[in-house]
This record gives sequence, structure tokens and C-alpha cells, in this order.
Amino acid sequence: MSVSPGAWPHLRPRPGNLREIAEKIEQATGLRVQILGGKLVMSPTPRGKHAGAVKRLRRQLESGVLPEGLDVYEVSSIALPDDPEDYVTPDLIVLPTDWEEDDDWLAAPEDAALAVEVISQSEKSREIRDKADWYAVAHVPVLLVIDPRNGTWALHTRPDNGAYQDVLPGKFGESVPLPEPLDIEIDTAGFPLYGASPRRRRGDEGVESDL
Repeated sequence: MSVSPGAWPHLRPRPGNLREIAEKIEQATGLRVQILGGKLVMSPTPRGKHAGAVKRLRRQLESGVLPEGLDVYEVSSIALPDDPEDYVTPDLIVLPTDWEEDDDWLAAPEDAALAVEVISQSEKSREIRDKADWYAVAHVPVLLVIDPRNGTWALHTRPDNGAYQDVLPGKFGESVPLPEPLDIEIDTAGFPLYGASPRRRRGDEGVESDL
């Protein structure tokens, strides 16, 4: 659903106040708000199977296999270098444990050893490509995209010139070989698949606002 100018008449998004607007929308609606390329992108609360995929992955990463000094976090955002107006909030992110002592709410993308995005049922191919490109521009070294719509995953590595140079595709049931410094294999055999899409309700789809 597109954002009409009258959707939030008291808010006037413009360069310089996007973070403030994003925070106000999150507080008012409960939606997850990110800023990608100068656009406010809003997503509904994840459904059960989306949360289940995140939980299964997190449990594997937390099972004592992460290198010392790294841990996995949810609800932690990273900013585009030199542009804190642009930021994303991955479903999971592996960061140095020093993050727990940081008063800021935006982590540095170069500190992220891994970012994970679990695709929602309503996401479109263009939105997925745009988000992967954002991570590449931010030089996040490893991006894992999990797609419960069709039971696939894609491991993106070697960001350069605004794109990941290596993309390894796979299917649920095949292990994901995370590169160093993680050097972990993720078992995807138990990851859930989305069922038939239920009737969409108002607000179920992601919302994007061009600024």
C-alpha cells in the first residue's frame, strides 16, 4: 500500500528528519520502519513462521559455535556509512559483544559479521533486490537471505561496487556454509515453509514512501 500525503498529516518527511519520522510512525503503528535510499519502508509484524525461521537460526548461532567476542542480536539497526538517515534493521545480526555497552542505536555496518533477512510473504522481488544492494553499498561482508515462500536461501558475499560479487543459492535441507570469521554451517532442514497466503488484511503489506 502506498503512503498518501494525508496518511500522517502532522508528519512532514524530508531529508534531515527521516529518523524522527520513522520513530514516530513505529510508536504510533507498531510497524517496523526502515529507511532505504531515502525511502521510508514499513513492514507489518512478522507472522509465526517468519518468527520460527528466525528462532531456529538464532538457536544455531547461539549454540556455542560463534567465535569469542561475537554474538547474535535482534532489533539492532545498522546505518549506511556517512548517512545515518539511511538504516536497516535485519532480522538477525552478528556483532561484537561490545555492542551491548553502546549507547547508540545504530551499529556500524563494518562491525557486522553477518546480517540475516527472512523474506515476508508480501515482499516483492524488487524490494528484495533493493535491500540486498543496500547491504552491499554498506559493505556488510555477509548477507544471508532466507525465503520461506519457496524454501530457498541465498548467501551473499564479497560486496563491491554496490553489489555482492558472489551469491551462493541453496534449498531448505542444504547447509549454509558461512565463511570466516564465523566458519559455521547452518542446518536449514527444519526451517518452516509458508502455507497458502491468507486473505490480506489492511496493513498486511509492506508500505513504502518515496521522499
